[in-house]
Amino acid sequence: MATSRQLVSIYLNEGDEWEKRPLHHEILQQLFRFGCAGGTVLRGLAGFTASAGGPGAQGVRPPVVVMFIDAPEKVAEVMPTLRRMAGHRLITLQDVQVVSPE
Repeated sequence: MATSRQLVSIYLNEGDEWEKRPLHHEILQQLFRFGCAGGTVLRGLAGFTASAGGPGAQGVRPPVVVMFIDAPEKVAEVMPTLRRMAGHRLITLQDVQVVSPE
């Protein structure tokens, strides 16, 4: 049996901060405070954005993606806070089907 949920991905750089603390850690803290089901931070080996000068540019920081899956209602509740924290950074939202073992 599958359950409808939403997957949120927030694309950051490793050095991004929120109030002088690592942004990805602070986002996880917010997810916990809002009672989300969980969250994961993935570190990328390399990446680039067109505005940052492209691959190999000086000062390019490794990418970090914060991901979580939750009910659409919970995502809607936490999204204003995440958008404020993420600022200009990319956030994606996908409808997914979660299949859990019985």
